[in-house]
Amino acid sequence: MPSLLLSFLPLLTLSLALLSLPAKPQPSGTTMPDEESETLFRIMNSMSSDQDWRSSYPNPCSPGSLSWPGVECKPGDDNYIHVSRLDFGTPPNPSCKTTAKFPDLIFSLPFLQSAFFFNCFTETRTTLSVPSAGLLSSSSLQQLSLRSNPALIGIIPPLISSLKSLQVLTLSQNKLNGSIPPGIFWLTSLVHLDLSYNLLVGMVPPQIGNLKSLIGLDVSYNSLSGTIPSAIGQLGQLQKLDLSSNLLVGPIPETVNQLGSLVFLALSNNGITGEFPSRISKLQSLQYFIMENNPVNAPLPVELGSLARLQELRLSNSGYSGTIPRSFSQLVKLSTLSLQNNRLTGEIPSGLGNLSQIFHLNLSRNSLSGVVPFNAGFLRRLGKNLDLSGNPGLCLNQTESNGINLGVNLCKNDSLILPLQTSQSPSMILPIMMASWLHQITTWLVIQYVIVVNLTYYLM
Repeated sequence: MPSLLLSFLPLLTLSLALLSLPAKPQPSGTTMPDEESETLFRIMNSMSSDQDWRSSYPNPCSPGSLSWPGVECKPGDDNYIHVSRLDFGTPPNPSCKTTAKFPDLIFSLPFLQSAFFFNCFTETRTTLSVPSAGLLSSSSLQQLSLRSNPALIGIIPPLISSLKSLQVLTLSQNKLNGSIPPGIFWLTSLVHLDLSYNLLVGMVPPQIGNLKSLIGLDVSYNSLSGTIPSAIGQLGQLQKLDLSSNLLVGPIPETVNQLGSLVFLALSNNGITGEFPSRISKLQSLQYFIMENNPVNAPLPVELGSLARLQELRLSNSGYSGTIPRSFSQLVKLSTLSLQNNRLTGEIPSGLGNLSQIFHLNLSRNSLSGVVPFNAGFLRRLGKNLDLSGNPGLCLNQTESNGINLGVNLCKNDSLILPLQTSQSPSMILPIMMASWLHQITTWLVIQYVIVVNLTYYLM
């Protein structure tokens, strides 16, 4: 019996020792896990020298402690608080030190949803480095924005396609190079993709059609080449499409007509050629159409006049020929019309003068002819925002000029003939000419009378 008791003695001693240990503190909903807070300290100290983050903010996001600038936290289901957002570079958020490099430790914060780096990496070169795909796939990151970082170089890492929760990816105004990883277009949760103002090359991958939830796509100011993929028409939710300032060639694909939600379309400064899609009038949500500096060399499509919500139409320096469609006079919401430096001929549609919301009209450097059909009120309202210069065949009615310089000559008495409207038969031309001549004679007599009266006054 004593031997039996002796055999249980070590176990009894261990049990008593465990009972004497202090109990492990349970999460209270006001603390951050030690591993997560340590990761946060390392990120903050590597990015910003505004202060010693560990000593200044020993309890990140805890109630009653000082709030961290640039850091937001949320309570989790595990009864801890977790880092949910990081902001660097824009006051009042932490500034970035000159030696800062992109902290791939952010992908180790399991509950981080948003990370923003604006004008952070300006001197010390750094790359967009990412850890293993396994770690990325467990990330909660929904927004990743690196904007205006001139020292951010290198390629867009293909592993970024492992961030399956990503909804907003902004990598704008950096020095990223190489091609766009096709894997990005398998991030089917993306609603906004901005890769503008970089050094990207290659083609726009046809996999772009996978992004069915995409609302905004901006890859402008790169060196992307090839044609606009027809798969672009599969982005049924797209509201903004900016492909301007690249090396794209060929025509606009017919599938663009399927983008019924499109509000903003910019294709300027490329090598786009050929006629517009035949059903472009289906883009009834379109408000801004900017397609300047392309060798289109085709007539202006009449169908553009059916885009009832259009506010800006910019088609300058693109070799458009033929006349300005009269249907453009139906664009009652139009505020800007830029058609300068093309090969347009014929008369200016008189209906443009009835567009009450237009404030910028540039038809300069074409081959337009006839009498400027705008009244004095329209000319005064636009002022210097109206440019008709470089059209030798245009002239302005003397009664409407009122000292306004539009860059066109005043009409001579023998050339002031109202333009023939399509609804007027040839038999109506003579009465119109006679009315015009009578108007000129009356004006001349009034001027002579004023001169005589003034002269008589000064001679008295």
